[in-house]
Amino acid sequence: MRIGIAALVLAYVLSQFYRAFLAVMTPVLTEDLHVTAAELASASGWWFLAFAAMQVPIGGWLDRVGPRLTAGVLMAVGAAGAVLFAQATGAMQIKLAMALIGIGCAPVLMANYFIYARQFSPAVFGTLAALTLGVGTLGNVASSLPLSWAVTAFGWRETVMGLAAITGVVALAILLLVRDPERLDGARSGSLWELLKMPVLWPILIMMTVCYTPIAGLRGLWIGPYFADVHGADQLEIGRVSLWMGLAMVAGNFAYGPVDRWLGRRKALVVAGNAVMLACLVALWWFAAAPPVVAVAILVAAGFFGASFPIVLAHGRSFVPAHLTGRGVTLLNLFGIAPIGIAQIVTGRLHAATEATPPAAPYQAVFLFFAVTTAIGLFVYLWSQDRPH
Repeated sequence: MRIGIAALVLAYVLSQFYRAFLAVMTPVLTEDLHVTAAELASASGWWFLAFAAMQVPIGGWLDRVGPRLTAGVLMAVGAAGAVLFAQATGAMQIKLAMALIGIGCAPVLMANYFIYARQFSPAVFGTLAALTLGVGTLGNVASSLPLSWAVTAFGWRETVMGLAAITGVVALAILLLVRDPERLDGARSGSLWELLKMPVLWPILIMMTVCYTPIAGLRGLWIGPYFADVHGADQLEIGRVSLWMGLAMVAGNFAYGPVDRWLGRRKALVVAGNAVMLACLVALWWFAAAPPVVAVAILVAAGFFGASFPIVLAHGRSFVPAHLTGRGVTLLNLFGIAPIGIAQIVTGRLHAATEATPPAAPYQAVFLFFAVTTAIGLFVYLWSQDRPH
C-alpha cells in the first residue's frame, strides 16, 4: 500500500507540474508558434476544464473499480497528451494536448485521498491531504526555474517529449504497485445527488471554488506574461519568480496540516488564511505597477496563505458518508478545479480586452477579478457549519 501511495504521489507531482508549466513556456511558445497570451490562457483553461469534467465519472470509478485502474489507465492518456504537445504546431494542438494531459492528471490526487479516507482515521485526513499536496507542489517548483534551464539546454519539444516518457513510466508503476482498499458493500449504491441534497456541504463547495483558483491561475499562467510585459523579465527571470511562488505554496501546504491538527477548528483556519490571501490580491491590484520586488513579495505571501485547498476539502470530507467517499472527494475536487478553467478563460478575455491600455492595466483587471470572486466565496463560507476534530 505504501509503495503504491508513493507512485500516486509521484503522479501528483506531475499533475502539479503540468498545470503550471505554461507560465514558463509562454515566451518560447509565443516566439516559436506565434500563439498569444489569451490563447495560452485558454489552453490552461482546457486543462482545468477537462480535469474537472472527469471528476464525476472518476468518483464512481474509485468506489466501484478502485484507484489502481482508475489512475493508471488515465495517466497513460496524459502521457499521450504530452506527446501531442511536443509535436504541436499551433494553438489548437496545444489546447487539445492540455485537455488530454488534464484527463490524465484528473484522478491521481483523489486516488490518494480515497485511500486515506478508507485506510486512516478522519482526524489525520487533513494532515495527510496537506502533506500530499505539499509534496506534490514540488512539481510546481520543478515547472519554474528547472524547466527554464531544461528548455534552454535541450529545446522545448525535447523537454516535453522527455516528460511524456516519464508520465508513461509513472502510469505503469501505478498499475503495478497500487493496492485497492477493500470494497464496501454499499459502494455501488448512492449518487452525487445524495451529496448535493446535503445543505451542510454547499457553503464548503462555494469555498472550494475560490480557495485555489487565484494562486493556480497566477502561478499557472499569469505570473509569466505579467513579469514579461510590466517588468521586462526574460524567461530565466520568470522562472526564478515562479520558483519563489512555488516554494511558498509548498511551504503553505506543509504548514496548514499541522496547524489544522493543533487548532482543531478547520473553519477558523480557512477563514484566516483566505482573508490574508484576499488582502494579497487587493495589494496586487493596487500595486501592479510597483517595483518587481513588491510584486514578488505579494505573490509569495499569496502562494503561502492561499494553500488552504486540502483543509477545505477535509472540512467537506468530514460530512461525506463512508460509502460515498470516492464520489464525495471528487465532487469537492470538481468544485475546486472547474472554476480555475473558467477563470483562466475569463481572465484571458479580460486581458485581451484591456491590452491597448498601459502595460499594468490588463493585469490589474485579472488581479481584481480574483479578488472579487475570493471575497464573495469567503463571505458565503462564513455561514458554513464547523466540525471540530
